[in-house]
Parts: sequence; C-alpha cells; structure tokens
Amino acid sequence: MFGLGWQELLIILIIALIIFGPRKLPEIGKSLGQAINGFKESTKKASEEVKKEVADIEKTVNNDSNPKA
Repeated sequence: MFGLGWQELLIILIIALIIFGPRKLPEIGKSLGQAINGFKESTKKASEEVKKEVADIEKTVNNDSNPKA
C-alpha cells in the first residue's frame, strides 16, 4: 500500500489524531470513505460505458466487413 509499513501508518494516525482530535477523526474517515466509494462507482460506470462503445464499434465493423449482397 504505497510502500508504507505499519510504523509509518501509526505515525500518520497519531499526527492526524493530534491535529484533528478524537471527535473529528471519525467524521473525516467517513467522508474519505464516501469519496473513495464515489470514485469507484464513477470509474466502474465509465469502464462499462467504454466496454459498451467498444462492443458497438466491433459489431459495426463486423457487419460492414461481411456484406450480405
């Protein structure tokens, strides 16, 4: 995970706890989790759209290369 070990993650957590306090940290974590989920959903939708467009293009190319005349 980004080349960070457990020691580095522990130091980051302690610094975040000092800066934001114990009351704000869960809210920040929740917001970060929601942002990551939103990004994943957007990426998944974009990937599905690209796959759909590629399939449509392949279908068109296959139909054009095999005329029924």
